[in-house]
Amino acid sequence: MSNMPKKVAFWFTDDLRLQDNLALNWACNHYASIAFIYVINPHDLGPNNYQHKAIGAQRIRFIYQSLFDLEQQLKSLGHRLIILEGQPASAVCRFVAEQQIDAVVRSKPVGWYEQKTWQVIEEHLPQVRCFSTWNHTLFKPEQLALTPQHLNSFSSFRKHVEYHKIAVQPVGDALSRLPQSIQVPYSQGLTLQDFAQKYVTPSTADNPFKGGEHHAMAHVHDYFSSAAPSSYKLTRNQLDGWDSSSKFSPFLALGNLSPRYLWQQLKEYEAQQGANDSTYWIGFELLWREYFQWSALQQQARLFSFQGQAEHKPKTSYYSARFKKWCNGETPYALVNACMKELNATGFMSNRGRQIVASCLVNELAVDWRYGAAYFQQQLLDYDVASNWGNWQYLAGVGKDPRGGRHFNLDKQTQEYDPERRYIKHWQCDTKPQPLDVVDYVDWPIMPE
Repeated sequence: MSNMPKKVAFWFTDDLRLQDNLALNWACNHYASIAFIYVINPHDLGPNNYQHKAIGAQRIRFIYQSLFDLEQQLKSLGHRLIILEGQPASAVCRFVAEQQIDAVVRSKPVGWYEQKTWQVIEEHLPQVRCFSTWNHTLFKPEQLALTPQHLNSFSSFRKHVEYHKIAVQPVGDALSRLPQSIQVPYSQGLTLQDFAQKYVTPSTADNPFKGGEHHAMAHVHDYFSSAAPSSYKLTRNQLDGWDSSSKFSPFLALGNLSPRYLWQQLKEYEAQQGANDSTYWIGFELLWREYFQWSALQQQARLFSFQGQAEHKPKTSYYSARFKKWCNGETPYALVNACMKELNATGFMSNRGRQIVASCLVNELAVDWRYGAAYFQQQLLDYDVASNWGNWQYLAGVGKDPRGGRHFNLDKQTQEYDPERRYIKHWQCDTKPQPLDVVDYVDWPIMPE
């Protein structure tokens, strides 16, 4: 202990948990004293992303709930969570200088902008050790040994993993040791009460999702204690219903859970209850998530480009009135409207619903897919940079999928997934279809590339 460097700041990002947090364990095992920080960037709560917020009202509330849970856990261990406010690189560098920190540790980012922020911190803190490690994926790079060909499609990636029987590493301990707390003045940073008053708007909706590691763990326990995993493949395409799908994605997105922990729980369930097509499909979709993470890392800024990974640009543009009606659930398509109204009310939408509304925006409304991706980023509880933008590329036909996008027949989708229009009626969308405006070439926002 006496030979250890003195001070480390652990920067929580999309890993708001104590269990199976590899980056956190590394920091705790290598330093004598520690400060726990989180950064909120006010810029993310303004309309700066295709005229949408990077973080919307539903997700900031979920973040607050996760931070509250995390702070309670840290308090019970004699530590506190310090919430910094501002542009992340500046806020972190300022904190390090003021507290004379020897090292900054965080989970390795997948997103291009997050990587750039980390590079700025490294450049501005040459005398400080900046360390990050993989914490958001099932595998590490050295396990996968990926070539560009392995990421040409999800099928290529999955076959590589399954053929080589690449194993998910065991879940790590929850804080195998805990350093002393760095005594930081309480005037440093926001309190959680300040955070809530400044950024969290009251909600009258009864949202079944509650952020935080304890809620996440309880949900996983309840799910795998039920029979739902054994029928997952049969119900996963339903448009609503709490038990129809796993509902793990919001907890994964903020790191209330690690994907490794979910994989372990899945394998324990299979050992006890038996494996079948449905339990395989849960793992299959965790591999889909994994594919998007490594694909995003490979693409860098191209993940957000209009052309994406395609040879040609899409034949879409921006039509303000069409896009607004899509966002508000006022299109000529009742099923699309119901899905969008659920998203706006709850921050969640089924996977089937996401495919339907994305296909509608790109194909029926001919709107640039990036505006849909940005709206999802603002609205979704479970926003994940790789999965969100990767899925939108896939639906828009600018991903690496050789079949070139997805165009769903909306009447057929309605007949198959809502034949009695129960879901449509629940969201009060079973009314006369709204016509599209003929003239909607006004108020075009700037088109960033």
